[in-house]
Amino acid sequence: MMASILAVDDSASMRQMVSFTLKGAGFDVVEAVDGVDALNKAKSKKFDCVVTDVNMPNKDGITLIKDLRALPDYKFVPMLMLTTESGADKKQQGKEAGATGWIVKPFNPDQLLKTIQKVLG
Repeated sequence: MMASILAVDDSASMRQMVSFTLKGAGFDVVEAVDGVDALNKAKSKKFDCVVTDVNMPNKDGITLIKDLRALPDYKFVPMLMLTTESGADKKQQGKEAGATGWIVKPFNPDQLLKTIQKVLG
């Protein structure tokens, strides 16, 4: 069975691009519009990987990762930041929150797939 991935971004076009890329590779993808939506979905179903934007309304990606890491089901689940943010400060905040990796937008579909396959082992 292919891994299930939670794709979180407030941009509908970015969610579509990520979802299209991952579904094309056979992954089961669920989309969330922000951190609050993502946390609710993550509590009702366990995902194998989370790909999240940083800057979103209601709950940003760094806070989302902190909240997910606090849940027993998500202690060891890979979580990737997919964002326009490339500053060292933000990356450090992401790392401290528990992010597994960092991909800067615009993303290359092959790079996204390789990174996801790498973190899923």
